[in-house]
Amino acid sequence: MTGPDKNNPFPLAHHNKLCFLKNIVTNPNIIVGDYTYYDDFEDVYNFEKNVKYHFDFIGDQLIIGKFCMIASGAQFIMNGGNHLSDAISAYPFAIFGHGWEGAMEGKTYPHKGNTVIGNDVWIGHNATIMPGLTIGDGAIIATNATVTKDVPPYAIMGGNPARVLRKRFSDEQIEVLLQIQWWNWDIQKITDHVQVLTGGDVKKLKELSKS
Repeated sequence: MTGPDKNNPFPLAHHNKLCFLKNIVTNPNIIVGDYTYYDDFEDVYNFEKNVKYHFDFIGDQLIIGKFCMIASGAQFIMNGGNHLSDAISAYPFAIFGHGWEGAMEGKTYPHKGNTVIGNDVWIGHNATIMPGLTIGDGAIIATNATVTKDVPPYAIMGGNPARVLRKRFSDEQIEVLLQIQWWNWDIQKITDHVQVLTGGDVKKLKELSKS
């Protein structure tokens, strides 16, 4: 056995509320790694509806790594939702025309870049990720958290605005895990060692990474 088929949109038999996400996204500016799944209470095709203000003419990308877990209601706010914040008014006059067309001449709306979600990241129910952030490998975003700044690898973030509640491992162990990058192993090797991956023995995982 080599694990589930990464190209199967619905890897759980007779269950269509969980999907391997890369197989259902249609927006070319949403890039998803293998085995990352999205679970939705109603319809997995809600995922793209929850990527907000993602306008083609802006061109920013939502990049999600491998083996991520994204819960129902998680939202990603993209750069199209930004307004001027250092001007007298944040109102988007130019989009309405009728004499307001030139309001943005010589100006640009804030653009914070791509939103990048690492590998093996768990994003909880109704969490919100603000634009241009990087969430490190192995991080956990708690239910209802609002993430407004980059998240370190293997950190647990919660609250509004979200803050680091604790780290999942010691700094030394995190460094080892980031070097191992188990999510890039051959799928057969992952399958052979799922018992180790669901345990807490980082030293043993390091030994296996050398084999």
